[in-house]
Amino acid sequence: MKLLAIETATEACSVALFVDGNVRERFEIAPRRHAELALPMADALIVESGIAKSALDAIAVGRGPGAFTGVRLAIAVAQGLALALDRPVVPVSTLAALALEAQAIRHDDAGVLAAIDARMGEVYAGTFAFDADGLVSALGEEVLVRPDAIARPAGALIGVGSGFATYGDALRARIAPLAVAPYALPRASAVARLAARAFARGEGVDAADAQPVYLRDKVALTLAEQGKA
Repeated sequence: MKLLAIETATEACSVALFVDGNVRERFEIAPRRHAELALPMADALIVESGIAKSALDAIAVGRGPGAFTGVRLAIAVAQGLALALDRPVVPVSTLAALALEAQAIRHDDAGVLAAIDARMGEVYAGTFAFDADGLVSALGEEVLVRPDAIARPAGALIGVGSGFATYGDALRARIAPLAVAPYALPRASAVARLAARAFARGEGVDAADAQPVYLRDKVALTLAEQGKA
């Protein structure tokens, strides 16, 4: 199986190539440069691997939630590549990809709360469990929520993501995590591994049907909400 994966929902821009279980990745923290970097990264990985783009089975993409512009860009790039190659797209939750980065602080059977700073006093959050194959599966719906109002599932949790860097005190008070990785970011390599499993299950979609997940329709506070009116 050969997949090209794109993840640009946060300040990190990354592209990964999955070839029969082996993953190569280009990763850079580059706010506002995602549009400039994503396609060159993809081209470089293809050249390094020695395979043709036509050999790809699918295009994987981090579908959000995350920064609006970054999520839109990833979906647009994935759709463009998939249409050009006549291949399916495999959308993957950005929060699931982030949760997979918690491997380094994994505690036995503890679940993972992945939280991305959504600004405006909120986080994008989802809870996940590690599977026997080393990947993760969702334990519930992904939400946009205030850190002090997040629902705490039963069982021990570890925390990962920028939500803990920004709202660490509120989240720790709410869920009492066993360990936290506040500066971890979702990576295309994680998207690729999750997408490979999903693609094997037949979960690829037509390029036109690949849709971003924002969770929020509103992108900024009004002046009144900012206390400036």
